Amino acid sequence: MKCAQDRVGIGLVVSVVLAGAAAGFEPLEELHRLDRLPAFKTSVGIGMVSSYDRSGGNDDGFSGKYSFVRRENDALVLADLKGPGVIYRITTPTPTEDVVEFLFDGESKPRLRTGFRELFLGGHPAFPRPLVGFGAGGYYCYVPLPFATSCVVRIRAPKVQFYQINYALYGPETKMRSFDPDLSRDRAGHRARAAEMLSRAGADLTPWTAPPGATVHRAETNLTLAAGAVSRVWQADSGGRIVGLRFSPARALAGKARDLLVKITWDGEPPAVWCPMGDFFGCAWGQPAMRSLLVGTEGQAAYAYFPMPFDRAATVEVVSERAAPVELRAEVWHTPVPRGANEGRFHALWRRENPTRPGEPYAILETAGRGHLVGVVLQAQGFESGKTLFFEGDDQTTLDGQLVIHGTGSEDFFNGGWYDVPDRWEKRRSFPLSGCLGYAKHLGRTGGYRLFLGDAYAFRQSLRQTIEHAGEKNAIPTDYCSVAYFYSERRPTATLEPPPLPARAVSDPSEIVFPAWWQLPLHAWSFERASLTRRKATIGREEVRFLSLSVTNQDWFGPHFLSPACEVPAAGMYAVYLEALKGPAQARVQLFQDENPVAAPVDLYAETQMKSGRLHLGRLELAEGVNPLMLKLVGKHEASAGLGLDLISLILVASPWNP
Repeated sequence: MKCAQDRVGIGLVVSVVLAGAAAGFEPLEELHRLDRLPAFKTSVGIGMVSSYDRSGGNDDGFSGKYSFVRRENDALVLADLKGPGVIYRITTPTPTEDVVEFLFDGESKPRLRTGFRELFLGGHPAFPRPLVGFGAGGYYCYVPLPFATSCVVRIRAPKVQFYQINYALYGPETKMRSFDPDLSRDRAGHRARAAEMLSRAGADLTPWTAPPGATVHRAETNLTLAAGAVSRVWQADSGGRIVGLRFSPARALAGKARDLLVKITWDGEPPAVWCPMGDFFGCAWGQPAMRSLLVGTEGQAAYAYFPMPFDRAATVEVVSERAAPVELRAEVWHTPVPRGANEGRFHALWRRENPTRPGEPYAILETAGRGHLVGVVLQAQGFESGKTLFFEGDDQTTLDGQLVIHGTGSEDFFNGGWYDVPDRWEKRRSFPLSGCLGYAKHLGRTGGYRLFLGDAYAFRQSLRQTIEHAGEKNAIPTDYCSVAYFYSERRPTATLEPPPLPARAVSDPSEIVFPAWWQLPLHAWSFERASLTRRKATIGREEVRFLSLSVTNQDWFGPHFLSPACEVPAAGMYAVYLEALKGPAQARVQLFQDENPVAAPVDLYAETQMKSGRLHLGRLELAEGVNPLMLKLVGKHEASAGLGLDLISLILVASPWNP
């Protein structure tokens, strides 16, 4: 084992300022004083105003029925808050060009007026990037809006759709300076530091996670873990705090078995972190998937910059349940500043329900005591390929026995929107405080992450953080897997020990459906004398949607063709089927590989239009990932009036190898 110790001085102040000890209260500081993240919140109430469907249905903003508190002449009031307090987060997937107004402390003339969309684009001087931003279908604003006595948010519009406004309220003794678009010098400095810090996702954050004036040490260890081995990465025998963790190479943490665990203990207690290592650092379905401010992967390094204070002792261990040896390089940044009286210990809970419970939301974290939630990562997988309607479910947060937050849809919780619409949620995206882990409709998979700074969910007695698995009644069984990052004053009542290895492994679907009419990726198709359109038809009483290839004669190099790009989760042999419309102008279709037919063609001719049902095209050995298939229109029935292919879906079924 090789170890190295580096000493790095941080900050210019001589005295160490513990988290939460600075005089005064400035919400902008919460965006860059990461050293204060473990400190218990001084707020007396946490809440959110949103457009969720009060009837329990799924109209969380579509109609606008629930998207305002009240009407005021030509305006809709979105929030009416009594302070002192702070609005910490505003998000929407449906911004408009309408004017939004903020009225502070009973004023009749709004102190701030701006276009609703402009609030998020970074062009407004009071709302710069990266404190605001957009992507993955959503728009978000993390510029704190403090108010001394009240804040009214209204929009000059006849209708608004989806929105969420997170806030915290403080006691009457709190001296809160209300928001002013013309920043004072101190607030301008805080905002500049926040912008700098939020731009450093994936980089060294120890200048922000260590208390000012503290000396930071770096311990480096090279590990070779034998099968079933437990290796101690770092140990402390006196009070202090971890301010950064990095492991490399990141690919060593990946894998669908989730058979490598990170284990962290504080002060001789049972492990506070005991997680599948890849998932702790933001892997999704076995692959690195996130690059957030505080945790994720950057290149070949997995990192976490949650400050982790302790009283007397700490250990960091890696547990291997793999059959093969694992080589890792570990770096631990730490400082001898012990946990303060107003700070919690860091914990992480990995849990899974496979399947989720009918009629009950999935519980990301349920625990008693005092603390605050600072991050959530969720991997969600349905049991029907080609369907992700479980992601219509809302998040709900119950603090100290009171339901105080009700969201408007799963992707909205992660600052996204429109999970099944092209160029929105569909691709993996990482932002400093939120992102999409990926969207694969054909695999029934999606997920996201969100970090909480000023908007952390603080609790004094208990917290229950859930998310639904269906638009209504939690009616769609799913495989939900999550990591919750949180601080707690005492040992959480939640069970932190992960389940046995077989219950942790990623479940790859054995049958994969690619709906052709919506999001079937195409590698290529015929160039000459061909047209490709999306269409729909009524067959009996059913509306059928399909991808229609209509051709005449031949293409440049022979028969016309369609080459879809089909992603499979694991390498192996797959049976290939299609479902299409039969009809009087349809072709014979044949699966090819390397310019040779795989099996006999299927004939799609019929006197009247009808659904074909599943038709077997052959079997192929496919690699994990994207595989272009080749479907050729090799001729037609003598009675057919054309060469058409109206493709409803392609289906790949994992098939045992039988040479």
